[in-house]
Amino acid sequence: MDQILGAPPVLKGPDSKKYTQFPYKPSATLELISKHFKMLDVPKYDGTSDPREHITIYTMAVKGNDLTSHEIESVLLKKFGETLTRGALTWYSLLPEHSIDSFEMLVDSFIKAHTGARKVQARKFDIFRITQGESELLREFVTRFQKERMLLPTVPDEWATKAFTNGLNLISSDASHKLKESLLKF
Repeated sequence: MDQILGAPPVLKGPDSKKYTQFPYKPSATLELISKHFKMLDVPKYDGTSDPREHITIYTMAVKGNDLTSHEIESVLLKKFGETLTRGALTWYSLLPEHSIDSFEMLVDSFIKAHTGARKVQARKFDIFRITQGESELLREFVTRFQKERMLLPTVPDEWATKAFTNGLNLISSDASHKLKESLLKF
C-alpha cells in the first residue's frame, strides 16, 4: 500500500511483542508455579484506592499457599499483573522489559506510581467526632460507634471511653450518669 500513489498510509497496529514481554527479570523468577497453587480471590486494583492496601491483600493471598520463600518471590512477581485492571494494568504493561529485579522493587515502583490514589487516612482523633443523634437509640449508637472505631487507626481504650461518653446525647448521657451512680451505691 505504501507504494501506491495517493493511497493513505497504513496505520501501524500495537506492537504485539510488547504484550508478551515481562517487566521482571527471568533470573528473579526461576521457580515454577506449582500446579497446586491456588490464587485466592483478590479484588482487581484499578489505580483509584490505596496501593499499599492492595499489596497487603495480594501478598496475603499468595502466602496463604504452602510455598517456600523462593517460590513466594517468584509467584509474587509472576501473578501480580493478574490483579490489576484499567489504569494500573496500563501502567504495568508499560514497564520496560526485564526492568524489575525483585518483588520489593516492583512494590516500590507500584506505590510511587499510585500514591496519589491513597485515600485520606483517618486519624485517631476522629473518634471524638462520633456523636449520638438526637433520636438515635443507645444500642444503635453503640453499634455505630464500634463500627466507626474499627475504621480508625488503633485508638487507646481510654480515648474510646472518653469519646463514647462525650458523644452521647443528653438523654443517654443523663441515663448513663444515673446508672453509674446507682452502680457505685450498690
